[in-house]
Amino acid sequence: MAADPIPLAALLPPAHVFTGLRAADKARLLQDLARRAGAVLGVAAGDIAGALAAREALGSTGVGAGIALPHAPLPGLAATAAFLARLERKVPFDAVDGQPIDLVFLLLGPPAARAEHLAALAAATRRLRDRQAAAALRAAADAAALRRAFLAADGET
Repeated sequence: MAADPIPLAALLPPAHVFTGLRAADKARLLQDLARRAGAVLGVAAGDIAGALAAREALGSTGVGAGIALPHAPLPGLAATAAFLARLERKVPFDAVDGQPIDLVFLLLGPPAARAEHLAALAAATRRLRDRQAAAALRAAADAAALRRAFLAADGET
């Protein structure tokens, strides 16, 4: 029997939520996210950026409707961690619909925690792809409101 997935609220503490990000392009956005995640997790930003670049080389994690879900396994990481960001301006991301993105859910996890990683990714995808939830995220006044809106989409707090 599989263990219950970790609630997204546990993977997404307030320090993992960012608003007002600016990036000229996909590469710079991923580097900025890697730098921010690395600072919070105590992991080298270059390691995170390299893992994300390797994953993006397999195909874009831009899922359409202005949303990207970059994710990667990260050797040495003790636990799965999530980050949520809203961009100040949309940025091209090679999304499946060709549209630029402004909402990003970044997921990093230990390579051995693949099932947990996939469950968290699926839960985040369901939330972000809901039009009402995405609209609430785009209307959130600050990082705290952005986190609340994301977690409220499935009744988490």
